[in-house]
Amino acid sequence: MRNIVRFIFWLTGWKIDSSVPSDIKKCVIAVGPHTSNWDFVLGRMAFVLFGVKGRYLMKKELFFPPLGWFLRAIGGIPVDRKKKNNLTDTAVKYFEENESMFMVFSPEGTRSYNPNWKKGFYYVAQKAHVPIYICYIDFKTKTGGFHSLFHPTGDVDKDIAHIKSVLSQYEGKYPEKGIF
Repeated sequence: MRNIVRFIFWLTGWKIDSSVPSDIKKCVIAVGPHTSNWDFVLGRMAFVLFGVKGRYLMKKELFFPPLGWFLRAIGGIPVDRKKKNNLTDTAVKYFEENESMFMVFSPEGTRSYNPNWKKGFYYVAQKAHVPIYICYIDFKTKTGGFHSLFHPTGDVDKDIAHIKSVLSQYEGKYPEKGIF
């Protein structure tokens, strides 16, 4: 499978940063900018190259057969966004129950412009006592990868401002929908 993904990236001109989080067993992955459904496709293929099994919280409406079977197979976790349930505790439970866990979040929570990020990814990392790996996708240069590891300090606004500043150097497929 890795060779197929390498070929697809080569064919399309994409380059994936080769630094892989080999010594990290559990982390929250904050990836951005998120302006297109292609972000997920490219990111998922990159994870195949890295040998990382990412887990993704996704709206439960997508989990109908046969699509739901496929989404579960690639790491999808159905969530009911209409119910007031504690998604942070649900996500933390996955960290507690698994020896290895890479839970992927798009902090802006939408593919449209949103200057006010969802903070759930931050609270999950904080409550699960895991670092945040900042990942990027840059359509302008056709590159993507793991940028840097970040440990939450408890100052959510300052920390999110830092993560935004890291991701602000990258451009989504639709830059006008960018969050920066």
